[in-house]
Amino acid sequence: MNIFVSNLSFNVQNEDLKDFFTPYGEVVSAKIITDRETGKSRGFGFVEMADEAASQKAIVELDGATVENRTISVSVAKPKEERSSRGNDRGNFNNGRSYNQNRY
Repeated sequence: MNIFVSNLSFNVQNEDLKDFFTPYGEVVSAKIITDRETGKSRGFGFVEMADEAASQKAIVELDGATVENRTISVSVAKPKEERSSRGNDRGNFNNGRSYNQNRY
């Protein structure tokens, strides 16, 4: 099960995140999401656990816990929504409603 963890301290690293969840069961992966340009933590991450029952227990017990003086939020991760490619939802200059078409 994939778990979303937010409101993390910017000091928390991947290994720290894994260590928070290991007492509840096997952690397949733990990843802090970082800014592409700076490489610094964005304050949230994802944990994947092998066992669903262990995942549910970890969510219940860790949601609202205090880690490095911050109250973290832990929940089931929602599937990533597909985003349209750039420009597909915006007005197109060649869309048949051209300014010049209506002038003459």
